[in-house]
Amino acid sequence: MGYMRKSRLSKSKQDRLLEHFVAGTTARCAASLVGVNRNTAAYYFHRLREIITYHLEQEADAVFGGEIEVDESYFGGKRKGKRGRGAGGKVPVFGLLKRKGKVYTKIIADASSATLIPIIERKVVPDSIVYSDCWRGYNALDVSDFKHCRINHSKLFADKRNHINGIENFWNQAKRHLRKFNGVPRAHFGLFLKECEWRFNNSDPSIQLAQLRQWVRKNMG
Repeated sequence: MGYMRKSRLSKSKQDRLLEHFVAGTTARCAASLVGVNRNTAAYYFHRLREIITYHLEQEADAVFGGEIEVDESYFGGKRKGKRGRGAGGKVPVFGLLKRKGKVYTKIIADASSATLIPIIERKVVPDSIVYSDCWRGYNALDVSDFKHCRINHSKLFADKRNHINGIENFWNQAKRHLRKFNGVPRAHFGLFLKECEWRFNNSDPSIQLAQLRQWVRKNMG
């Protein structure tokens, strides 16, 4: 990514836009409140998402251990997505969540075993407990270096530990956040997804703001 060109916005306007970004305000609304052009606010927010994505990618090699929930979800499009191939024009995303820890997301081509298993093998320490639902894409985990627990959603009561509530909670939170934008351009979806991941992993807004300020100083000069 390198260093971004210095922003022409005044320091106080940049800071107010930063606060609005952390608060989840849309660029259009933030532009009106701060008194800047709508395109200026949209561009600044786009830059912030690029910075977040850049810093998350620096940590992409970090591995997860312990109890890990895995799941895939589908974003965008109006129709309810099918699993596997051709998910109704939606973007398939795979996620891993360490219980009481962080989430990691990746846009995937499909939800096949050939796509999912290598990501799990790269991100999860052997001997970890991996929780998944009954999707066939996870079948290979049964003969892997992981202890594999399947969740049967049709059972009325989930076992106390046998669930994927954490990762499902992340999907719900991400979709709720993205709905505010009335459709995210597909070309930028990856940036919005990483923004959701970052928000989830740093749930305190004051920590988000401090971290963003630091990154902006470093990357926007």
